[in-house]
Amino acid sequence: MLSSRNSPIASERLCVPDSVERKYFVARRGHFWVASFTAMGSPCEVLCETESSAAADEIAALVASEAWRIEDKFSRYIPGNIVDRINSAAGHRVEVDEETASLIHFADLLYALSNRRFDITSGVLRKVWTFDGGNKVPRESEILKVLRHVGWNKVSWKNRVLRMPPGMQIDLGGIGKEYAVDRAVNRVRAQTNIACLVNFGGDLAVTAPPTTQEAWMIGRESLQGPSTTPSGVIQLSSGALATSGDTRRFVEKEGIRYGHILDPTTGWPIVKAPASMTVAADTCVQAGVFCTLAMLCAGEAEAMLDRENLRYWSSRL
Repeated sequence: MLSSRNSPIASERLCVPDSVERKYFVARRGHFWVASFTAMGSPCEVLCETESSAAADEIAALVASEAWRIEDKFSRYIPGNIVDRINSAAGHRVEVDEETASLIHFADLLYALSNRRFDITSGVLRKVWTFDGGNKVPRESEILKVLRHVGWNKVSWKNRVLRMPPGMQIDLGGIGKEYAVDRAVNRVRAQTNIACLVNFGGDLAVTAPPTTQEAWMIGRESLQGPSTTPSGVIQLSSGALATSGDTRRFVEKEGIRYGHILDPTTGWPIVKAPASMTVAADTCVQAGVFCTLAMLCAGEAEAMLDRENLRYWSSRL
């Protein structure tokens, strides 16, 4: 994950999308205003290079509302949204809107490009795997039982109509947070020329470099955790970063560490993957996809990113 310091709360405003009360907080930090809130199970913030507290508040409302809109629409934990309707259809056809269709189409493409290892039906494997730092490893029989409900190739998908076999579900969390970052950044760009950094749980993008320095300075979290000194600083003047790793989400038993990146073709965690991987790209979705694909490449992660001529930071235990 990418680290940032907590800021004191200077002012508070309520934002209420879809009748659910949610809060964001805006505070001054040096040359910037910082808005913080929670969305998609992650701490989120937006840094704004402006002297105007009103402008910072408007940007905060814009970014938080977009994050919450996407969470409400695509979270698999929210009853009644499009993902829930798909997952509850029990084999019946579900027609989706254009935005949902674009995400599913993208996931379909990634499934083919990754040799079936980027699979939005693999979320069901979390029923047997809990990456909480403990030592519980499921039995092979438990994994195989759940694995029967994994496999995007089993899904009928054509012309915005989806038919899931009974017992199967989709989870768009693998691309949803990065998509939310890009959407938020594009909305900010459309309304202001203020330089901003949007950070959703360590996946981030910038609208422009700050005027007070050549680039945004982003601390890269140490493998020892967020409370330790960052392992380095990444300078980002444009584009986006995404990070994946097992410094917080893992299981360890009998000297074997199992990271949270699962191979949906086997049901088991990828072995020999980097402990942490951060990738830079033009958009957060691109950075996130390459980050995940690199982790799925395990011992060949860095070689794959080198072939793609991407900027990245890799750490191994």
